[in-house]
Amino acid sequence: MLKHLDEYRDPALARKLLAEIAAVTTRPWVIMEICGGHTHAIIRHGIDLLLPRQLELVHGPGCPVCVTPVALIDQALALARRPEVIFTSFGDMLRVPGSRESLARIRARGGDIRTVYSPLEAVNLAVQNPAQEVVFFAVGFETTAPGNALAVQQAARLGLTNFSLLVSHVLVPPAIGALLAAPDNRIQAFLAPGHVCTVEGLQDYEAMAAAHQVPMVPAGFEPVDILAAILLLVRQLEEGRAQVENEYRRSVRPEGNPAARLAVEQVFQVCHRTWRGLGEIPASGLRLRPEFAAFDAQCKFALEETGEMESPQCISGAILRGESKPPQCPAFGKECTPEHPLGATMVSSEGACAAYRHANRQ
Repeated sequence: MLKHLDEYRDPALARKLLAEIAAVTTRPWVIMEICGGHTHAIIRHGIDLLLPRQLELVHGPGCPVCVTPVALIDQALALARRPEVIFTSFGDMLRVPGSRESLARIRARGGDIRTVYSPLEAVNLAVQNPAQEVVFFAVGFETTAPGNALAVQQAARLGLTNFSLLVSHVLVPPAIGALLAAPDNRIQAFLAPGHVCTVEGLQDYEAMAAAHQVPMVPAGFEPVDILAAILLLVRQLEEGRAQVENEYRRSVRPEGNPAARLAVEQVFQVCHRTWRGLGEIPASGLRLRPEFAAFDAQCKFALEETGEMESPQCISGAILRGESKPPQCPAFGKECTPEHPLGATMVSSEGACAAYRHANRQ
């Protein structure tokens, strides 16, 4: 940890990288970071304020909690209200609003909703509570899918019949493709998601960079990481190149993590998925394979689709598409706060609105 603090937060090195970025930037460029961890690091350290005026950083749909549609959150709420269900989730989903309330409000009224730190904890709860149904809210990008796949495999080995997943897995490359295909797209380069690339590798990003002629650089999450990645992107843009260059070499390998990828392929299959703010994107999600249908909460409980009812004051969709920034929302910091969020981008630990609010950026 000290190495990361000393080397990747070195003020002198950061100033040198900023000077290099300023020296090579001759034209306006728009760069999107696609990971909520990058968004929080950029805002927390004021990186966007230190860059040349010609460089604009925009925030993308890099928060899996934020892009989970209201309809699916409503299904989670319906499950959590059932007396026979122990509903489990990571903590960042608890206060995300559905159409009318959140998991936190149901828990306050006595619902059995438990925060876990691993889906395997939910499997253990199913073992310990055979008379109740245990449901885990499987939300996330490619990063969390391997752990959820292992949980299903473990439940199958144990012969559990009271464990299931409510699945909301989404895949980053199709979302990038959808953003680039938008008629009003301004994005010219991407800070690629470091953690996702650690699992998935670089092949999909290399294909997209070539197909769309857009530079992409997987980056780490410290200030020097991000500045080094921005420098690589600007050099490519200025030179007319469009490649994948790997800034995050200490974690990301070209092939990714083969064991994690294999687990995901064994348990999940690609499907269409609806994203909050982006709509339905073909082949952009994961669902359980038919042989694991017994662990699919949507099938097991015959959950119905609900009509989405988001706050008309919330512009989180425009924020997730990189069209607006949080302070441009009239409700930001007024009607919408972390204590009383109107949308997921304000309450999620990776949401852009939360990043601005925590940094007191207006």
